[in-house]
Amino acid sequence: MKFVDEVTIDVAAGNGGAGCASFRREKFIPFGGPDGGNGGRGGHVYALGDRNLNTLVDFRYTRRHDARNGESGRGSDQFGAAGEDVVLRMPVGTIIRDAETEEIIAELLEHGEKIVLAKGGDGGFGNLHFKSSTNRAPRQKTPGWPGEIKALKLELRVLADVGLLGMPNAGKSTLITAISNARPKIADYPFTTLHPNLGVVRVGPSQSFVVADLPGLIEGASEGAGLGHLFLRHLQRTRVLLHLVDAVPFDENVDPVAEVRAIAKELKKYDKALYEKPRWLVLNKLDMLPDPVERKARVKDIVRRLRWKGPVFELSALTREGCDPLVHALYDHVSKLNAPPIEAPDVRFIEETAEPAPVEAAAPAPRRRAKAAPKPAAPKDDDEVTFVPDSDDPRFR
Repeated sequence: MKFVDEVTIDVAAGNGGAGCASFRREKFIPFGGPDGGNGGRGGHVYALGDRNLNTLVDFRYTRRHDARNGESGRGSDQFGAAGEDVVLRMPVGTIIRDAETEEIIAELLEHGEKIVLAKGGDGGFGNLHFKSSTNRAPRQKTPGWPGEIKALKLELRVLADVGLLGMPNAGKSTLITAISNARPKIADYPFTTLHPNLGVVRVGPSQSFVVADLPGLIEGASEGAGLGHLFLRHLQRTRVLLHLVDAVPFDENVDPVAEVRAIAKELKKYDKALYEKPRWLVLNKLDMLPDPVERKARVKDIVRRLRWKGPVFELSALTREGCDPLVHALYDHVSKLNAPPIEAPDVRFIEETAEPAPVEAAAPAPRRRAKAAPKPAAPKDDDEVTFVPDSDDPRFR
């Protein structure tokens, strides 16, 4: 399949249907009243993110996309049907711009994300809409509104966590083959990779990240040398860049340090934000130096001349020696950046618990002698004593 990452298309939403001016005419119904329905709305044009697509080649050959017009209203209170919508499936990571103003309309960053590109026109009103207590026989109607027409520019930027950067034949395709299930073309001549390749690296259950392999970049790419800056846009969404270097070139006149500096210069010319992204130095093809002492001296010399302060990894993508430490370090770095930020609690909704005031110990009250209960006075002889029998006594039942 041909890889296409930039294309221009035209989209046109449907026009709204016209309203109808009609009156009810039936036998024995002399004043049926208005019964003209409204027109249907025109169809919309949507863009839908689809993770199963990885190129815009479908839009290279089909550049005009029109939605259906809405149906006109009819008599007998019949409203027009809405026009059928058009859904354009695009790869996740597509940027949609206005071709005339270069204004970004939307970005499809999630699978299933749906965005309206062109809104269909509303349907016109029939005379039934204008019926009122004072206007019982309206004869006016309105046409449908036209739909939107736009010229759009689609630009695809792949969504990857790690980007591979380096000169042609530095071993980028071999590395992505060694650490993922991607199988790009590998050969012993430069510019074997002509379009970006994506590979999913599995670290463990539910632990993975995406790597993007790009065509080689050479000195003078900003002036059009090689493939130029054609695919560098795909690195702008990555979290970290792996700068692969052929530490043991076949040509003795090739200096790995000069190649690293040349690519860094091209990155800075293209985009300063891309140049300031975290870059890790990966020294590849060290299997060509079987002597550990010579290998260590070569790595130390390259790092010293570059004055490299970032992470450095030594590996051989062909024999997969040193790939595991690189994969785990990349996953740790990407997972930390992808972790959701911890939101600070809103102070307006924090309940303040007031500390109870210290209670001072009260002085003990002086003891007082309890007064004895007064004894009931004995009845005098003159007082009449009434005998009340106990209700529980069976003798008085």
